[in-house]
Amino acid sequence: MKRRTLDVIFSVGGLLLALLLFVLGLVLWNQASFANSYVADQLTQQQVTFTPVAGLTDEEKKAQCIVDNAGQQLTTGVQAECYANHYIAVHLAEVNGGKTYSQTSNDNRALQAKATAATKADPNSADAKDLTTQATAMQAKATTLFQGETLRGLLLTSYGFSVFGERAQQAAWVCLIAAFVLLVAGIAGLVHAFTKGKSEFVE
Repeated sequence: MKRRTLDVIFSVGGLLLALLLFVLGLVLWNQASFANSYVADQLTQQQVTFTPVAGLTDEEKKAQCIVDNAGQQLTTGVQAECYANHYIAVHLAEVNGGKTYSQTSNDNRALQAKATAATKADPNSADAKDLTTQATAMQAKATTLFQGETLRGLLLTSYGFSVFGERAQQAAWVCLIAAFVLLVAGIAGLVHAFTKGKSEFVE
């Protein structure tokens, strides 16, 4: 086979692969841009603002990202992860001794059952009133934990989505750079084929 023919085959193949990588890179870049803008838009609409430094507790100040973002509006995935894990999580741990919504909800149902039974036995007894008060307080804690954990989950989902966007952008750069290298190599191969590979043969 002539060297020119071999050069043309490899060069054309390289150019086609370059085109494929270029298109893939553009698609990934588009998806990365969508992810970044979507996360920013959604977080901005929530109107969440970090507490100013003067209002932070000693426990909150232990997280450097909370201090660094103090007073700022939450608009990025990184900020969302910080707020969820170092602000909301800290306060949720204080609601019911570190128990989750699921655990607190179970405690609440148990208290409600006891309060109902005590009330049926004697509505005016001190035990019935005390259990009813405890059940009401536990219900409030369950509601707080439900709302807090829901917000935390949404913020962490936004963070995860932003990470996918970052990875897509990195992959886009790799594809575009590889496409450029293959384009240069393909052109060089064609130039060689039509200048120096006219009569050369390869076995």
